[in-house]
Amino acid sequence: MFIGHFSLALAAKKVAPKTSLGTLILSVVFVDAIWPIFLFLGWEHARIVPGITAMVPMDLYDYPISHSLIGGAGWALLFGGVYYALTRYSRGAWVLAAGVLSHWFLDFVTHRPDMPIGFAADAPKYGLGLWNSIPATMAVEIPMFCLGIWIYLKATRAKDAIGKWALVGFLGLLVVIYFASVFGPPPPNESALATFGLFTLPLYAWPYWIDRHRK
Repeated sequence: MFIGHFSLALAAKKVAPKTSLGTLILSVVFVDAIWPIFLFLGWEHARIVPGITAMVPMDLYDYPISHSLIGGAGWALLFGGVYYALTRYSRGAWVLAAGVLSHWFLDFVTHRPDMPIGFAADAPKYGLGLWNSIPATMAVEIPMFCLGIWIYLKATRAKDAIGKWALVGFLGLLVVIYFASVFGPPPPNESALATFGLFTLPLYAWPYWIDRHRK
């Protein structure tokens, strides 16, 4: 799942209005943000297998540190705990922790059975396999994304033109990335996959700029 994760962050602004949209987005994609780093370090592994699912040509056979349920719970406590230590905003801390942990459950819906529970090599893995159908995946993710945008727009308003058009640009870029990943060619290998993931990290700074121009 891609834009589905972002939809939760957009909607969460209504629940935790004092928390920056940038931090909310970072929480829901946190495990995906650290995953390319672990690939480069050789701590986790993946391989490109065209056709393994209709939606995503990746065999995610070894990523328990970033994407296991137990690992996700640990990252959630760490993320929320650090945020609370810095801000003392308890509601925001709990929302952020929930955002980090939500990643496993949304991926459980879309992935083939490759979502691990624990760290052991033989730990059970689960997934409902929504990625086996492109139309079904889009039928779930696109309405989620639209709903998240609607909730965010109801909860905030632009203070100036930047607050309006920077948001439009950011959301438009997410849509472009989404359709390019679905209908574009697969990455040639694991290194290219990790490199692309690292190059997308600066994208997460954009919502902080947006947030400063909305209230």
